[in-house]
Amino acid sequence: MSNVIVPRACTLCPRRCGANRAAGQAGFCGAAGSLKAARAALHFWEEPCISGKEGSGTVFFSGCTLKCCYCQNYPISADCFGKELSVSRLAEIFLDLQRQGANNINLVTPGQWQPWITAALDEARAGGLHLPIVGNTGGYETEESIAAWQGYIDIWLADWKYISPALSQELSAAPDYAAVTEKAIRAMLRQVGRPVYDARGILQRGVIVRHLALPGHTEDSFAVLDKLAALEKEFPGGFIPSLMSQYTPFYRAAEHGLGRRITRYEYRKVIDHAISLGLVHGYMQEKSSAREEYTPSFDLTGL
Repeated sequence: MSNVIVPRACTLCPRRCGANRAAGQAGFCGAAGSLKAARAALHFWEEPCISGKEGSGTVFFSGCTLKCCYCQNYPISADCFGKELSVSRLAEIFLDLQRQGANNINLVTPGQWQPWITAALDEARAGGLHLPIVGNTGGYETEESIAAWQGYIDIWLADWKYISPALSQELSAAPDYAAVTEKAIRAMLRQVGRPVYDARGILQRGVIVRHLALPGHTEDSFAVLDKLAALEKEFPGGFIPSLMSQYTPFYRAAEHGLGRRITRYEYRKVIDHAISLGLVHGYMQEKSSAREEYTPSFDLTGL
């Protein structure tokens, strides 16, 4: 546990719940005083510039600062399933993924474990880790947290889920989601700059902003896209938009009116709006992406 300052009054995420994690108290996110993850393996279903042919070296961390009722990773995000790891073991995992040929190290929901992960990255880099590091986040991050990742994260892979406070409260228990996420993404853009690729077209540095279109909520998707278009004018070519159709009704989605998949017509409307705004230099998904096999099993693989 050396080099890790475990929070005694946790403020790592926008909840600022004040949990004494050093004493083993779990925060709002479900994370307590011992680092936990649920899977570490090559992942082939991120954006092409992240996964490539070789795969992204993905580590799924336990817990989450959001409470999305439709989360496809709910066993680890909501239930905090996972295996306790030492910092040294996490460093070994990073190096093992590099040996497997990963294009990058992809940290999924890492914010609640920032002090542990940065310590592990320091150790892994001393052992020869040289891959780009991806911060894969729901977008709900503090500006202070983004600043603390300086020098560690090269690529931000961030969601922008909603604009409506009422919708973000109902679906993710975060009425301030849009305001917080806009500040966070701006901080990410300032931190890592415009996209940089290697000779193979694999992203080495930059920001990808994802938006998952939800059934019955195309108007809120339009509002997100309007914000992204304004951001594009402010940071020309500064980020890669990624519009996703892979929504699948997991977890408690049906309780909140999300018990079906998005229709082709709904997704087409979202895409058409993006095109009308000039958000054309990014990614769209085929409707076939909304399949359960795209969700990995959290069986402690690679840990």
